[in-house]
Amino acid sequence: MIERVVPIPENVEVTVEGDTAKGYTITAKGPLGENSRFLKFRGVYIEKVNGAVRIYAKEDRRRLKAMVGTFWAHIRNLIKGVTEGFEYKLKVVYAHFPIKVRVEGDEVIIENFLGEKHPRRAKIVGRAKVEIRGQEIIVKGIDKEECGQTAANLEQATKIKRLDPRVFQDGIYIVEKPK
Repeated sequence: MIERVVPIPENVEVTVEGDTAKGYTITAKGPLGENSRFLKFRGVYIEKVNGAVRIYAKEDRRRLKAMVGTFWAHIRNLIKGVTEGFEYKLKVVYAHFPIKVRVEGDEVIIENFLGEKHPRRAKIVGRAKVEIRGQEIIVKGIDKEECGQTAANLEQATKIKRLDPRVFQDGIYIVEKPK
């Protein structure tokens, strides 16, 4: 039998609904907001027991052990998101043309990248928030996947093609990720 347990802090309320056949919906409510996730894998069971969430599999197989660990990490990230939140830090780097970055609605507009006339755009995913402080960009939110995808979108929007990457190192790069 494989088992992992995620303790629930006292300022967080977690609900587990569903069964192993249809899947589980785990919802966490905390001081920063509410986050939920749907998890489903045959043979992996999730239940709330004595102020903790228990994830287990009755058989001892490698794939089930991997999925129990994955579900454990997802539930732990749900709880961490509603208590502490997640923060990615990115740095704007340029040597040739000064890059102007601004937030407009659900997009980040990157202007004057390598002297291009048309601005590049990066999508802000879900409920992630983007702050621009000079040459530093901070992506914050309660969902780790939304924040990470937004940071990746910013990095990918300034990817340089058809030029030597050793010379043209301009762009937006992730410098700090949450643990």
